Amino acid sequence: MSTPTESSDGPALRLEPVTPENIDAALELKVRPDQEHLVAPVATSLAEAYAYGGAAWPRLVYDGERLVGFVMAFFDVVFAPGEPPRSGLWRLNIAADLQGRGYGRFAVEQVAAEVRRRGGTRVCVTYVPGEGGPAGFYARLGFRPTGEVSGDQDVAELALQRG
Repeated sequence: MSTPTESSDGPALRLEPVTPENIDAALELKVRPDQEHLVAPVATSLAEAYAYGGAAWPRLVYDGERLVGFVMAFFDVVFAPGEPPRSGLWRLNIAADLQGRGYGRFAVEQVAAEVRRRGGTRVCVTYVPGEGGPAGFYARLGFRPTGEVSGDQDVAELALQRG
């Protein structure tokens, strides 16, 4: 697997907010056809971000000037009465022809950094289990299954190192 590179001006990879200038490109971003049942399209994510307001953190992943992915995090959400708030990765879409190049890892690392910056100590993620799903990807990044299920998705957590 190749990894993203850095230019002489700094990292080529960055996250950017969704804006009127880049929303059309964001809406065109597609995962592989065999992954469409595993992750909602960007349009759905943006509608959810609008509905959930400040709890959602949608960002586009760029390599230089090229849009390569979409990531959305959530912060300090209470899912059930009496439970502590959680923060984590809500959605991750990497362009079909650009997967396996480290863009997903970069996006997850950036979400983890933002959770840490906001005072969090763990990152949660849910994913569709089974063949072709992202369980192995998240495990390689250090996420561990909690044994919980949210809807039809497994829950995993990443403990954050104190920075």
